[in-house]
Amino acid sequence: MNLRSYSIRTICLILLGLPAIAAAQQKPNILLIFADDMGYKDCGFTGSDKFETPNIDALAKSGMVFNNAYAGAGNCAPSRACLLSGSYGPRHGVYAVGSTTRGPKNLMRMVPVKNTTGLKPAFVTIAEALKKQGYSTCIFGKWHLGNKLGSTPKDQGFDVYSDERANNPNKKIEGIDDPKGVFSLTNATIDFINANDKKPFFAYLAHHAIHSTQEALPATLAKFKAKGLNNKDAMYAACIYDFDASIGLLMKFLKDSGMDKNTLIIFTSDNGATQASSQEPLRGNKGSYYEGGIREPLIASWPGYIKPSTTNNTPIINLDLYPTFLALAGNKNINLDGENLLPIFYGDKENTQRKEIFWHFPGYLDNPVIRGRDSIFRTRPVTAMRKGDWKILLYHEEWLLDGGKNKITTNNAIELYNLKDDEGERKNQANINPAKRDEMLQGLLNWLKKTNAPMPVKIDATHQLEPGGSAVSED
Repeated sequence: MNLRSYSIRTICLILLGLPAIAAAQQKPNILLIFADDMGYKDCGFTGSDKFETPNIDALAKSGMVFNNAYAGAGNCAPSRACLLSGSYGPRHGVYAVGSTTRGPKNLMRMVPVKNTTGLKPAFVTIAEALKKQGYSTCIFGKWHLGNKLGSTPKDQGFDVYSDERANNPNKKIEGIDDPKGVFSLTNATIDFINANDKKPFFAYLAHHAIHSTQEALPATLAKFKAKGLNNKDAMYAACIYDFDASIGLLMKFLKDSGMDKNTLIIFTSDNGATQASSQEPLRGNKGSYYEGGIREPLIASWPGYIKPSTTNNTPIINLDLYPTFLALAGNKNINLDGENLLPIFYGDKENTQRKEIFWHFPGYLDNPVIRGRDSIFRTRPVTAMRKGDWKILLYHEEWLLDGGKNKITTNNAIELYNLKDDEGERKNQANINPAKRDEMLQGLLNWLKKTNAPMPVKIDATHQLEPGGSAVSED
């Protein structure tokens, strides 16, 4: 008998000889804490010497830290679509917030793929799948995947949805005592858990912190100003600190109630930090497909099941959480783009079975990132793949318009990095290691074909950039 498939209470029931059916009904709870725009280097446990995250650091010590965890996309809505659908971007079509035509149009060389602004009702979300397994489901905080009939959280499987900041999440509020709504969202989650003691729960706590505009308690802000930080850095650090404090309240509640023993906790973020926070030695920020835009802090904690103070280096992506949660609930017969991570959580395996993970962004995002490729855009149309220690980025303007494979050594369409030796993506090896380049390129092209990924097209008499859609304020 594999006792890992049962909760602590269930194991006790089995050992006492109580009916297996009654025991098997005690499924584990699942808590997903999702930060907004929190970069990989914004946490103490990932090496920050500026920001303080004592409660998140304690959570990291209680479980397993993934050093190569990734968002499904470089900015908010598409990453959440990947998370909740378990599908890569080409399948759901959510690539950006609002428009994929973001920035000066006179500098765009291609017509981007039109964006899908919300997760279509046809997709069975994590919440819908877990409800079928007997779970109560809730989301408190940021949905960001459409509010039309059929696309709201309650349409997509969540029993309870509440977000006090939904209409104005990023407007600075003076004299605030609940910065970014961190405490109200946390308390709502605690109330939901308290009210659902007869069924296992899936709680998706989707914070607005630490997305711009940052907010903080006055005392917290004063604390970081006293450390000598300028006003901008002090506010950023204070917002993180208050966010961390709210997580501490939730962790204390779970421990005091004893519910931590039957609750898998995942902490991660939707995408990299904005340009307000350098992610060095990682390159880039939110909206780019360099490491600083997509690599995320990720912790998995579950007392008695996940060994504390452990780390794992295998590349994972937020699409993996869907099949992981569903397997935990008892359904392993699923066919999604992600992979069940439970064998890694339990220490039975060190690596995933799959070899590659992918990102596809067939559009434009304005505002350049730190140490980016471009002085105008965060990214232009690009597809990226990580395989082992290697990462390739294929930029479609140069690939499709400047000679493709015939000009591969001169058109700068491909960037290739060995992340083991060069996690900062400083040394492009596309022409230094042509054998590895060609191997990686073929894998990427095969995936584009397999997923029928839509591609941007050359601007000509038939294909023109659409008017409007050049700027979106909230992503």
